[in-house]
Amino acid sequence: MKIFCVGRNYGEHVKELGNSIPENPVIFSKPDTALLKNNEPFYLPDFSNDIHYEVELVIRINKVGKKIQEQFARNYFNEIGLGIDFTARDLQTQLKSKGLPWELAKAFDGSAPIGNFIPLDNFVGSNGVDNAINFSLKKNGELVQQGNNKNMIFSFEKIIAFVSNYFTLKVGDLIYTGTPAGVGPVKVGDTLEGFIENELMLTCEVK
Repeated sequence: MKIFCVGRNYGEHVKELGNSIPENPVIFSKPDTALLKNNEPFYLPDFSNDIHYEVELVIRINKVGKKIQEQFARNYFNEIGLGIDFTARDLQTQLKSKGLPWELAKAFDGSAPIGNFIPLDNFVGSNGVDNAINFSLKKNGELVQQGNNKNMIFSFEKIIAFVSNYFTLKVGDLIYTGTPAGVGPVKVGDTLEGFIENELMLTCEVK
């Protein structure tokens, strides 16, 4: 099982971090040891003093495919979930300044909490998948992030087409599709709650 993540996929988030709009999806990966399931707590690592939350819609691949054309990409996923891409922002800044990969700041143990999945049929309108899926994150009961996939720079289908040009996608692979604006730090004692529409999808206590 592979975990792919998309960076810089919402314009306002790109702006808040002072980056430029990418021409193609920015892809990085996490190992399966990054996953946190069943609302397990997240333990702050000792190598960073600035861990940020990033809430994201997650799609799960249900069919093996390679070099998938965009118009057929919808056939390769039928569920959507919610996850958090925890980021060691201080470490990421150091790595980026040296032109080095992000994995140490993005792919560490426990950096990818994942919640339940909802059938995409719940969001399908007369023209296919409804590009109006609202999602949000609360920290200690306060709304800190809210997004909608209609504001993604690269759609689910574009992401699948792009990633599958380089990697064979297999059943169960996960794609974290990017975070909206509003990312910020966490500390011991914080509780994060992620929602799709009004449904609570995951809870994560920071320890």
